[in-house]
Amino acid sequence: MKRLCMLALCLIFTAGVNAGGDPDAGKQKAAACAACHGSDGNSTNPAWPKLAGQGEKYLAGQMHLFKDKIRVNTLMNLQVENLSERDIQDIAAYFSSQVANSGTANAAKEHQGEKLYKIGERIYRGGNAATGVPACMSCHGPNGYGNVPAQFPRLAGQHAQYTAAQLRAYQSGARYHPEDHLNAMPGIVGYMTEVEIDAVSEYIAGLH
Repeated sequence: MKRLCMLALCLIFTAGVNAGGDPDAGKQKAAACAACHGSDGNSTNPAWPKLAGQGEKYLAGQMHLFKDKIRVNTLMNLQVENLSERDIQDIAAYFSSQVANSGTANAAKEHQGEKLYKIGERIYRGGNAATGVPACMSCHGPNGYGNVPAQFPRLAGQHAQYTAAQLRAYQSGARYHPEDHLNAMPGIVGYMTEVEIDAVSEYIAGLH
């Protein structure tokens, strides 16, 4: 009986150790990703997301969505088309292991005489009770580091242009998640105004 218990514990421990991908293998496999996302996952083009420091499960999940064409982007759909499950896990592990570069909010942008990122700060931290928009930090954290176990992504330092584009994609229904517990964003963004989307995106860019 004792041997059976020990065997069970070993199997559980081994499963935990082998879970996830190999970042060293992922570095080689991610070579093709560097053109858009940077060799270390810190993209310089504001239209393409930073992947460095993002949750491993989140990254793998998004690659699966692109592979299954649930999330539609012609370039990404082609990029992941021939990736195996091991490739996806390894690439996700590599980018997750990288350090995200800090971003900067554009202090020159204003709306009706108020700094846009300041409007975004109010929404991110307190939401908009009048219209039913919840505080972004309730899921993504006060510093924008996300919630890894829940697969809520890291937002801190993300390009404002990319974030705004994704929020609008959620709002239009172009982006969604097939699993209900991961599909809160379309409902949340549906209550946001254009100004709020741009403001929150600008504020997020300066989080670090």
